[in-house]
Amino acid sequence: MNTAIQPHGWLPAKGYANGIWTADGSLYVGGQIGWNAQQQFESDDFISQMRQTLHNIVAIVEAAGAATTDIVRLTWYVVDKREYMARQSEVGQAYRDIMGKHFPAMTMVVVAGLVEDRALLEIEATAVKR
Repeated sequence: MNTAIQPHGWLPAKGYANGIWTADGSLYVGGQIGWNAQQQFESDDFISQMRQTLHNIVAIVEAAGAATTDIVRLTWYVVDKREYMARQSEVGQAYRDIMGKHFPAMTMVVVAGLVEDRALLEIEATAVKR
């Protein structure tokens, strides 16, 4: 049986689940963007949105009873490859601040846009805890 994961205090997701925990111990985190638990953007800066996005992923993983180190895959969708590349040192620092030195399999995809117009990136994750 699958269980929807919803961090405490978050507005409910509409038409999707933030995370799905499966009976085999897999956690699928739906694409997260740089808005807060109230679904509001606090910044239009790429690094700020990236930090919030990663915090959102960690919140879902922890709400499922797993840890950041249980994340085995991240798929990133970014709307501006040039900004991502130009800010690599900031990206790396922000990532390490939130995820530590845990580096799961990752994919980066450049997209023309995301459903939420203010979103500059979206990241989905898979975690496994047995």
